[in-house]
Amino acid sequence: MKNIIGKMDKPLLILTILYSILGLVMILSASSVSAVLRYHVSSSHFFIRQLIFVVVAFLVGFGFVLRFPTSKYKYVTPLMVLGIGGSLIALFVYGKISGGAQSWFDLGFFSLQPSEFAKSVLIIYMAVFYSKSLKKKKTLYYNLIPVTIAILFFVLIAMQPDLGGAVILAGITFFLFNIIPIDKKGKMKLIKVIGIGAVLIGVLLLYNGTELLNSVQMSRLEFKNPCSRYQEKTGYQVCNGFIAIHNGGVFGVGLGNSSQKYLYLPEAHTDFIFPILVEELGLIVGSLVIIGYGIILYRILKIAKMADNPRGSILAYGTFLLMLFHLIVNLMGVLALIPLTGVPLPFLSYGGSFTLNVLLMTFVVQRVAIETKTNQAKKEIALLGEK
Repeated sequence: MKNIIGKMDKPLLILTILYSILGLVMILSASSVSAVLRYHVSSSHFFIRQLIFVVVAFLVGFGFVLRFPTSKYKYVTPLMVLGIGGSLIALFVYGKISGGAQSWFDLGFFSLQPSEFAKSVLIIYMAVFYSKSLKKKKTLYYNLIPVTIAILFFVLIAMQPDLGGAVILAGITFFLFNIIPIDKKGKMKLIKVIGIGAVLIGVLLLYNGTELLNSVQMSRLEFKNPCSRYQEKTGYQVCNGFIAIHNGGVFGVGLGNSSQKYLYLPEAHTDFIFPILVEELGLIVGSLVIIGYGIILYRILKIAKMADNPRGSILAYGTFLLMLFHLIVNLMGVLALIPLTGVPLPFLSYGGSFTLNVLLMTFVVQRVAIETKTNQAKKEIALLGEK
């Protein structure tokens, strides 16, 4: 284990631990009131559950993910893809409806959200698939197999409906596919054809009077000036997020002293954890948190660039995109820069499936870093032997 830890990316490991601890502290503070008044459970209910998810993720990460070679992912990815695909379909029959979306399986002690794991499974599948196809120089159409699977996942997730999750999955697929070095001219032609086709289909549906979005989804497109719509669902929560940030000022009102968590922000411990953090700890700490996220993304990007094989590089790039899109969609949503879609913040927001998924993918990136350093050491030893 010492040898494994020695080869991990230390800044990324330290920040992962610090952000997980910060997330637990903020979830305890942000959820303490709503846990009692809204959910009728103990004030530490969500904190304890999140603590379990974090501990399980770290145990699995250190005990299995860091020790499992990425070269063996090829043996499990087909089952993972079939399992997630089957789960997304089964949701329409057995899924629990919450917040207007049928996105969870109620397992009693835990609500499983397959769409969160669909993102990571797709990243792993693309890494395994393209690391193999690049060696054999397959045709562009063959290389579209993962994209086709991504489209199926996108449709199933959007139908729940979970447009935030579907958009993030689409973004990961699009950018990941574009950075893979396969037939660049062919890819550009394909993107143009898909773009023109999407526009034509959209125009055709509009002229036929078909609603592309339901009334709830359409209302979310009203995101500017939320405080002018305080009595409406589209403005109430975001405006209260603004109030929380304003209350915090530069130094905050003190840990545990938020006023907006008193049911003004219904999702204070999930999607709106950042406004509560700024309210209690201040704008300086909030800014440092964003800077820390930048460092995390930089370390992951560095691991992706240093990886000595396409599989490891795609795994790290995919995780980078996963975290980046969650950060952008969450923070811009709570700041009313884009429509609010209910996307959690990495490491900080409450959520079992999301927490497990993000932490385990961080450990996958660490495994890539370990393999890169191990392979570099072997090459250096081989060079010394030749001399």
